Amino acid sequence: MAYEIAKFLHITGVVMLMGNITVTAIWKYFADRTGNAEVLGFAQKLVTYTDWSMTVWGVLLLMGGGYAMVFLVNWPLTLHWLLWSQILFVVAGLIWLLILVPIQIKQARLARAFAGLDVGDEYRQLSRQWLMWGLISTVPLVMATWFMIAKPASGL
Repeated sequence: MAYEIAKFLHITGVVMLMGNITVTAIWKYFADRTGNAEVLGFAQKLVTYTDWSMTVWGVLLLMGGGYAMVFLVNWPLTLHWLLWSQILFVVAGLIWLLILVPIQIKQARLARAFAGLDVGDEYRQLSRQWLMWGLISTVPLVMATWFMIAKPASGL
């Protein structure tokens, strides 16, 4: 029963993480397209809110459940599929922490200072970078998900 609980927590974390990053990218893209400072300011606040309420908790559940399963089944962390999943997860996390979060912080500061109707070129440029790096960081997460499901006997 402990394994099933760990697996449930792990899958719940995956759903929260992958669902949030996908949905956030879509609605932020459409909010950015409006060019409306009020809409963009609200969207930017929601990006921060959903990162803390969904992404962070999704990561914690994903990792907690995943490592609990490894411990309960006594799998070595060096199994090809498990090792590659961890590496890809770390790569995605580093992109998020080192590139996406700083962009989001700059955008949030700019959004709080929107004057009138124009959001400015800097905000628009940061939005393009955020979307591009967000898509790039999603690729290793999708690959890690495939490794978790397929559990191939050898690496890539």
